[in-house]
Amino acid sequence: MKRREFLGAVSTAAAVLGLMPPIFSKDKARLVISLRSSIKTSPSKVKIDRIDLFPMRYPMTGYFKFFTGPHGSAGRAAVVVKITADDGTTGWGQSVPIAKWSYETLETATIVMHKYFAPVLIRHNPTDICGAHAEMDRALAPGFTTGMPISRAGIDLALHDLTGKLSGKTLAQMWNKPKGSPITLSWTVNVTSLDDIGSLMDLGKKRGYRYFNIKVAPDPKFDVALAKEVRRLSPESFLWADANGGYNTETALKAAPRLADAGVDVLEAPLRPNHISGYQALKKQGALPIFMDEGVISPTDLEEFIKLGMLDGVAMKPARCGGLISNKRQIELCQKHNLMWLGSGLTDPDIAMAATLGLYGAFGLKKPAALNGPQFLTADVLKKPLRIENGMAYVPDGPGLGIEVDEDRVIDLMKRSGGQKKIVS
Repeated sequence: MKRREFLGAVSTAAAVLGLMPPIFSKDKARLVISLRSSIKTSPSKVKIDRIDLFPMRYPMTGYFKFFTGPHGSAGRAAVVVKITADDGTTGWGQSVPIAKWSYETLETATIVMHKYFAPVLIRHNPTDICGAHAEMDRALAPGFTTGMPISRAGIDLALHDLTGKLSGKTLAQMWNKPKGSPITLSWTVNVTSLDDIGSLMDLGKKRGYRYFNIKVAPDPKFDVALAKEVRRLSPESFLWADANGGYNTETALKAAPRLADAGVDVLEAPLRPNHISGYQALKKQGALPIFMDEGVISPTDLEEFIKLGMLDGVAMKPARCGGLISNKRQIELCQKHNLMWLGSGLTDPDIAMAATLGLYGAFGLKKPAALNGPQFLTADVLKKPLRIENGMAYVPDGPGLGIEVDEDRVIDLMKRSGGQKKIVS
């Protein structure tokens, strides 16, 4: 036996006998939570052996209001998650916090996954994804809704990827669904001056985009002018206006009919999600279909909001609501209650985008999806980039999320973005 093998065997024996705790180390500038085991189990009894976290920032291009200021301008924050089973199989996920959109940040996501989620998942069966969510609930109690859902989504995606690789199935096959057609993308028009609309839309058209979504609020006058110009320049577009909770109820009730007259098809998140009576009033007004977004985290949230008559549909985001298992159930609820659903995202980088495409493809999304990661992000960590051509995104093939992550590129991007900060266990 070689010296390295002997030392590894001794360490494993000590861990199994309880003589040493799970190892927390920094290896190649990675944040690693690990528990070693030399015991080989059958595929049906595989356990999570190790969870690696890679905090980083993806470089960006263009103006987007959520990525401004001292933190946003540094790049799109993300924590890449690698879960390794005791048979050596790996699954990859990604948490994508946005401080200007939610209370979750790069730092809090890293800490929560390291300090709270990972410890309860070591030795857990990765194919028991519902059980993993229950463990995370016990580790970090929910408040009004799921606790730290954007952070949790990174774990959820990695578990789906690992489960798919263990079973040899794609996401769609895991859900007994067809793979689905390529997803039509929508180009985001977010401007501070009306003079910039034409050039920004031309850039999208040159890249093959035919559909456009706009960011609105808090100024209805500006928003109506924006909508009219986008509609004029793209008369056939499905025009989707997203206020990100930026109106108050009085302003939203005045703005909705004017936006409808300007050519808007749907209005997303006109109010903050706790303005329940305001949402009820907007739905009753009926000027535009009212979609919720930020406030819909768990399926239970959505069920209650449906009962309260607050919405006509939901803008889905797996990265927002705790991952695929939650978002899948929300789509099924929309189908059950004959509500509309649209495909959206959190300016998802490649790993999160792959998961989102797999979900939307499996459920046959027809409307253009506001997945603007390809519009704003300029780096990736995949061995083979996602196929995005002429404003269309193709669902990846292969088991799990259908992608191969290049770990060297992950480490390099983390180093270049300053993510290799010391984490105290």
